[in-house]
Amino acid sequence: MKKLILSLIVLLAFSIGANAGKIVTDSIYSKKLNCWQKYNVYLPTGYEKSGKEYPVVYLLHGLYGNYSNWDKSGNMKLVADELISSQEACEMVIVMPNAGASDVRNYQNGYFNVQDWPYEDFFYQEFLPEVESKYRIIGDKEHRAIMGLSMGGGGSVVYCQRHPDMFSSCYAMSAWLDNKMGEVAGANTKKDKLWIVSKSVQDNSAVDFVKNADEETVKKLKSVKWFVDCGDDDILFDVNVLFYQTMRSRKIKCELRINNGIHNWEYWHLALRNALPFASRNFGSQVQR
Repeated sequence: MKKLILSLIVLLAFSIGANAGKIVTDSIYSKKLNCWQKYNVYLPTGYEKSGKEYPVVYLLHGLYGNYSNWDKSGNMKLVADELISSQEACEMVIVMPNAGASDVRNYQNGYFNVQDWPYEDFFYQEFLPEVESKYRIIGDKEHRAIMGLSMGGGGSVVYCQRHPDMFSSCYAMSAWLDNKMGEVAGANTKKDKLWIVSKSVQDNSAVDFVKNADEETVKKLKSVKWFVDCGDDDILFDVNVLFYQTMRSRKIKCELRINNGIHNWEYWHLALRNALPFASRNFGSQVQR
């Protein structure tokens, strides 16, 4: 029995190793932000030789983070390799942009346009077009998904709300969806960079967007597959549940997952194992399953 178990472990390790993708660090100069912005791209095994185009997932980091967090702290390459190898997820390109730094009081963070940081303009007018022309990405609604944690979870929801014609699905993990209740501690103590990003989250409330949406907007939101995933002891638990309830009140289908956990990488690492297959299931017909 021990030999059988050891053989299975070796076979699994070999299978994953043979189907291992790679992460490339790239950069883009932004005229909007007046600076260079690094980003990471996960490329599935065989990307260089296949010649084919792939669906894409935009994977957003949280406050205090940067483009490298999902790789270094979330072990996303290991998760993606395992899921693609087991065919729980299709082959895909995963793009991890940069929208901040750990010094949140002195360096601007966030996915929305604020003074001297027109990030949303950068994302749609510079970043997304360059990435999808540089890498072999199918580049339409049916083959483009977005997801993220905390600040990135809220950013992914709002991006999908404003551009439902561009994304097939959105998976929000422990999402920072509003800040009316001061969900981020210390955000309202002084008007520094943290105050600015906190106010931008409040001004771009994902909850208010759904509440105030007209019927035509609601119809468009229904074209996106939505998933909210949050720990039961997460600091953002209440606003995530409120968002889900608001979606239900407008009859917009949205899945909700509440697991035991807090606002940390242990939770997001496990959430990613659900998120990538969710995106994969909702990609269009051109994808190799």
